Amino acid sequence: MQKGPIHEEFALKQTAPKIVGSGVMIGGDKVTVAYDLVEQMEYLYVRVVKAKELTKDVTGSCDPYVEVRVGNYKGITKHFEKKSNPEWNYVFAFSQDRLQASYIEVCVKDKDVVLDDMIGRVVFDLVDVPRRVPPDSSLAPQWYRLEDKRGEKLKKGEIMLAVWRGTQADEAFSDAWHSDAAAVGSEGISRIRGKVYLSPRLWYIRVNVIECQDLLPSEKNREPECCVKVMCGNQVLKTKISSIKSCNPMWNEDLVFVVAEPFEVPLVITVEDKVGSNFEFLGKCVLPLSIVPRRLDNKPVPSKWHNLEKHTVVEGEKKETKFASKIHMRLSLDGGYHVLDESIHYSSDFKPTSKLLWKSSIGLLELGIISATGLSAMKSKDGRGTTDAYCVAKYGPKWVRTRTIIDSLSPQWNEQYTWEVHDPCTVITVGVFDNGYLQGGKCTSIGKVRIRLSTLETEKVYTHSYPLIVLHPSGVKKMGEVQLAVRFSCTSYVNMLSKYTQPLFPKMHYAHPMSISQQDFLRFQTIQILSMRLGRAEPPLTKEVVDYMLDVGSHIWSVRRAKANFFRLIYVVSPILAIGKWFDQICHWKNPLTTILIHILFVILVLYPELIVPTFFLYLFLIGIWHYRLKPRHPPHMDIHISYAHGVLPDDLDEEFDTFPTSRGSDKVRMRYDRLRSIGGRIQTVIGDLATQGERFHSLLSWRDPRASALFVTFCLFAAIVMYVTPFQVVALLIGIYVLRHPRFRHKVPSLSTSFFKRLPARADCML
Repeated sequence: MQKGPIHEEFALKQTAPKIVGSGVMIGGDKVTVAYDLVEQMEYLYVRVVKAKELTKDVTGSCDPYVEVRVGNYKGITKHFEKKSNPEWNYVFAFSQDRLQASYIEVCVKDKDVVLDDMIGRVVFDLVDVPRRVPPDSSLAPQWYRLEDKRGEKLKKGEIMLAVWRGTQADEAFSDAWHSDAAAVGSEGISRIRGKVYLSPRLWYIRVNVIECQDLLPSEKNREPECCVKVMCGNQVLKTKISSIKSCNPMWNEDLVFVVAEPFEVPLVITVEDKVGSNFEFLGKCVLPLSIVPRRLDNKPVPSKWHNLEKHTVVEGEKKETKFASKIHMRLSLDGGYHVLDESIHYSSDFKPTSKLLWKSSIGLLELGIISATGLSAMKSKDGRGTTDAYCVAKYGPKWVRTRTIIDSLSPQWNEQYTWEVHDPCTVITVGVFDNGYLQGGKCTSIGKVRIRLSTLETEKVYTHSYPLIVLHPSGVKKMGEVQLAVRFSCTSYVNMLSKYTQPLFPKMHYAHPMSISQQDFLRFQTIQILSMRLGRAEPPLTKEVVDYMLDVGSHIWSVRRAKANFFRLIYVVSPILAIGKWFDQICHWKNPLTTILIHILFVILVLYPELIVPTFFLYLFLIGIWHYRLKPRHPPHMDIHISYAHGVLPDDLDEEFDTFPTSRGSDKVRMRYDRLRSIGGRIQTVIGDLATQGERFHSLLSWRDPRASALFVTFCLFAAIVMYVTPFQVVALLIGIYVLRHPRFRHKVPSLSTSFFKRLPARADCML
């Protein structure tokens, strides 16, 4: 399956964009060199700063706004009510590829109910507009006297402007109004801008509940069954009920939560007593996270006693008790862990939380998001399909979002971003989405791409068109292609190679490991916190985008994933099976010349055993050199064969896209349950067979079968005597020659050792 032919539609395609980094475009100015992984896009920038001494109506006041016209494109600022000296500080960016004009007209107008009146205007010839090349400072705006429609200067009224030519490398590009989004209103501009986001710093907070003292249950004659409930925001965990049923219970349990800086929620500790099926409140303690000590290693922090508050109500008034119970706890913010927000198998970061433990970076990752082609229509507009596409890329704590290209199935972004790399064995994820907020809906995923940095050669630019493959309830579908340029630059080759010899995670993961279920719970809570924090940015990185980029539903059961993982396992063990098949052919003399050579090699290794290990490593070296000429020339991408998406059945897809818990009918659920029982039965049989073979090994010396054990013990004594008096080389030669004997001396019945082993007893006959 892994080596099967890939359909051309889902294949990775190498491209040759006109970029400096790939060597296709030679030369260029400083802008091109700075943005060397994307194609250069020319823009005309107009910065409207402010105006003064504007008057229009009889009262001398006006409601001014500015309208910038270049050919058929028109950009408008917001208007101010009754303000003669307004300030806008707004930038317009017009794509020069679509301009069909010879001048720029900047009009200052007075907003009116019926018809807006023109206060004045300024006109520039395009040929006179200067060009600005970063890193030069921004062009200083100047005051211009307004003119009327006849071109005569007004007595009053000036506007401060700056007009220049530039590219997408200009710092004004990200916050500018773009002519590509001319149909978007001023209130929707913020929703389509490109931005860079940083994930909040995430911490694991460990609450070690040790004991309580002097608890006061309501029933004094009953032994309390106490537990401690700890709440941190939406996360709630409980200890077990204490085995010491008294007013001084003990637990010594660890509860771990995820928190994000800045800390917004306190830690609420509640002690409860189980009375029947209910829990009775015994006391509460509220602690702000700012007082919790931080630790970088596995050394325990000092424990502390905290008072438990218990309020009683007397005639409608809350009254505090004079005597307070106490709880003994050890709290710490563990900065030595890496808080997992992605799957371990394709994580983009392994650094610990505390910056004090960070090591220097080993290189830079540069990503050029060039364009997309053939995108599927995600919505309808004026009776035709369209898409408002944007890209999101995540690597480490840094998320980037390109601007949204309105109403295009082949958008061109040409935006370049850079990340510091601390570990080469990490993965960058790039997702393509449709911006649904312009129509009042949600953002819809189009597809995503993962690129592992360790598969890239350093200092080489990879320019490819990646297929956006998505699995739908109707089957696998290609949603389009995204064209990317990637370069991994190494600043310290020695440090990068040393990373391969270091642990993948920080030391705390091994000194104080967490269980699998605990990691899954904490990862789920981490994703919820990230969704909430990034959703509060402007423009927001919404929950559906964060969930899709972090692959939230990857742990849900799927028959397709189970089959794909099974075939992956078969692919891994296939070389071992191939070696066994080859050895069987050698033993049966299928190729006499090869068998004779193996005999000679075997005799040499037996007579000179010190050559066995060097020969083994030399063999591996030669295999590696032989495979070097076949090494992959392109980075890996989403593969429908590895994912088993090409042969998945419709019912398997329906089950994979079902909700959790299920929303399907009882008949379908019963059918799937029966199928799952059938699959489980086969797995159960295989596990039982493996257990049987292991139990037979155990029974060799357990005397469960006294005759078999007696025969084996006698054989062991005889073998020991023979091995003592016979050189090892002679024994090895005899065994090897016997194994490699000619088929004429072989029999079709099993060997004596095999027959003896299969007759040994197992414990399968003791099972119900």
